[in-house]
Amino acid sequence: FEDLQATARPTNWRGRSGRFYALEALPIDRFGLTGSELYVLARGADVLWVGTEAEVIGDVTQRAAFRGALRFATSAFRISPPADPIDRMTMAFDLEGAEPIIGLSLA
Repeated sequence: FEDLQATARPTNWRGRSGRFYALEALPIDRFGLTGSELYVLARGADVLWVGTEAEVIGDVTQRAAFRGALRFATSAFRISPPADPIDRMTMAFDLEGAEPIIGLSLA
């Protein structure tokens, strides 16, 4: 886990709502789902899957979608979701239609 933190770098994305997100990039070949973080799998600028570890474990549809996305993903990201379940679902929905933003720093 420390290796992932050491190599993580922020990447800026704009959700379908227009809201900006600073996603933490993870090495696609070594990342793992942990805790309550919200994860994004993408192929280039296309988001393939958004979800959590609990969703992959507890929902057969999410698990199948995750496995399918993992086959084609070229990048992985994580972000801490809001504590409120409705806000978390809203964030996931927003990120499903997100696009990467070049040249914008949210730091």
